[in-house]
This record gives sequence, structure tokens and C-alpha cells, in this order.
Amino acid sequence: DDGFQHRRLARDLDIVTIDATCPFGYGRMLPAGLLREPLCSLKRADAIVITRTDQVSEAQLNDIENKLLSIKPDLTIAKALHAPVCVKTDGESQIELEQLKGKKIFAFCGIGNPDAFLTTIKELQAELVGSKIYNDHYHYTQNDINYIVQRSGDLKADFILTTEKDWTKITSLKPIQKDIQMAYLKIEIKFTAGKDKLRVLIETALTGRIPKNNI
Repeated sequence: DDGFQHRRLARDLDIVTIDATCPFGYGRMLPAGLLREPLCSLKRADAIVITRTDQVSEAQLNDIENKLLSIKPDLTIAKALHAPVCVKTDGESQIELEQLKGKKIFAFCGIGNPDAFLTTIKELQAELVGSKIYNDHYHYTQNDINYIVQRSGDLKADFILTTEKDWTKITSLKPIQKDIQMAYLKIEIKFTAGKDKLRVLIETALTGRIPKNNI
């Protein structure tokens, strides 16, 4: 997001990601919506990656793609999803996703699309017993962690789960009790369409700059 608006930033390609669950920022610019500039600005983009494609219907995906092509007919479009890989705990111990089935989870996050994170937890067949949503880019305090631990204990949660982005912000904070395991959900981007076209664009832009076997 920020880089696309930074006109002085040197670039070889403009690749814009669009969240399928909220693709066009409610159609309004900040502060009424989430857009930082008009949709017509996507004419500057070389490629679009539509993310979280597994959380919307095929009809919705088609509508998004048609909207993008109406803005720029020759736009390269790829599709991807946020694929959960495992759960990581303090010390980077790994818990397999199957171990979350039927477990009671208290979730918290401070990201742009918290609903997508909570949906992913439910899709793993875990029981979401409670959650706490903070503003995007939220700076956590010790009191926040104390509240999260206390609340999850009241709800008899088996795990406290957050995102990797949030995890990096709380590693220096210590919970008031350690009988409930705190962890983050490890996510990887998995392309479902357009990966080869996107790769060609990148390789073409980097031709002569980076050895091909390093791309």
C-alpha cells in the first residue's frame, strides 16, 4: 500500500495486492473508506495479486477481476490464498494444525482485516471462544497482554492465538500466567492462478541485474 503511493520511490514493477474479502475499500477514500487513492490509479499497476480468494465465492472473484480489467484491460492478474502452515509458540516450537481441532481458542490481532484471521481459525475446526481486536499497527502494552491472558483464562481457552505480525510486537512482553499457551498462526501465500505470468514479469524486469538461478 504505502509504496504504491510513494511516487519518488524507485521501482521496476508495481505489483498491487487486493484482499478479495474487501477489495475496493468500500468504494471510498480515507477517512470515509479505506482507499488511499482513486481506483483509476490502478492504471499505474503492472500486476495485481488477488489474495484470500478462498474466502469469497467464484462469482465475487469474477466481479473483482472484471472490475480490474475495466480499469486496465492488459493488467496481469494472479490469484492467491493465505494458507495456514502450522502454529509456532515461544521458542519457535511447532504445533501441527490438526492439533487445533476442537481446541478452545482465544484470538487477538491488530491487522487491517481481522475477520479474515478469525475465519481462518474457524476453518481449522477450532472453537473460537473469544477474541480481542485492536487497531491496525497497534502498539501493545503489558496491560494489554495481561488482559488477553486473564480473559482467555476466564473463557477456559486452550490456546491464545495471534498473527505473526502481532507476535513480533509482543515478544518482549511477559504474560501474568503461563498455564495457557500463547502462539501465532504461521501463514504462507499460495498461488492458485497467474503465478507463471507474474514470474515472467519479475524475471523480465530483473534481466541482467540478478543471476537467473537466484530469482
